[in-house]
Amino acid sequence: MSKIALSIKDVSVTYTDKPAIDDINLEIEHGETFGLIGLNGAGKTTLIKCILSLRNQNKGKILINGKPRGKIDGKLDLAYLPEKFEPPWFLTGTEFIKFSLSLYKKNITDQEINETAEALALDRGALKRKVNTYSKGMRQKLGLMATMLTGCDVFIFDEPMSGLDPQARALVKRMMTDIKHKDKTIFLSSHILADMDEICDRVAVLYDTHICYVGPPNGLKEKTSTDNLEHAFLDFIERQQAV
Repeated sequence: MSKIALSIKDVSVTYTDKPAIDDINLEIEHGETFGLIGLNGAGKTTLIKCILSLRNQNKGKILINGKPRGKIDGKLDLAYLPEKFEPPWFLTGTEFIKFSLSLYKKNITDQEINETAEALALDRGALKRKVNTYSKGMRQKLGLMATMLTGCDVFIFDEPMSGLDPQARALVKRMMTDIKHKDKTIFLSSHILADMDEICDRVAVLYDTHICYVGPPNGLKEKTSTDNLEHAFLDFIERQQAV
């Protein structure tokens, strides 16, 4: 297996002759938690869609475990939780998880599902109910469970803490840390930069269609002489705008 879990080489996307992302180059290693930071409209979702084969780039190449992103074996290495996650309302929580894992040809026991629910403080009894009875936070926990239980090599999370209370966020971060220790790779985008600072080995700042910083969160804080990643990001962006 390639040491590089996710390789993005010279990727550019143009919408009606206007670049959305331009010459993006990133390499994320196995066992790394990598965060993508940017303002709204910076191109984060466009890049994620390219990784997932939901849209084609105008140029460049994306490899998952050394395999082209569009190949079926590459797709089976990848699990994704979208920002606006809405499970089918007519399924129970357990049915949704089992259906999701069946797409990866994986079976799971009710005990494993219950244990994962407990790890995220989701009431086991709720798993027997249809998801149209779930709150936003409960639906988010269900999506996180279904994604993580695939056991894929690479996880992509777009705003994974959306709708979660502080307790749930802490539990999700603990679960992500456990996944990392199993040599799994996490690529996430979030506006909650305190979480990114806590769990990410490296972050990338996407601004004005380009990646303008790649490195550890502390490196960005050092560049801006701050001890807060959110302040460091905003200061860094202001400096980019002034150039």
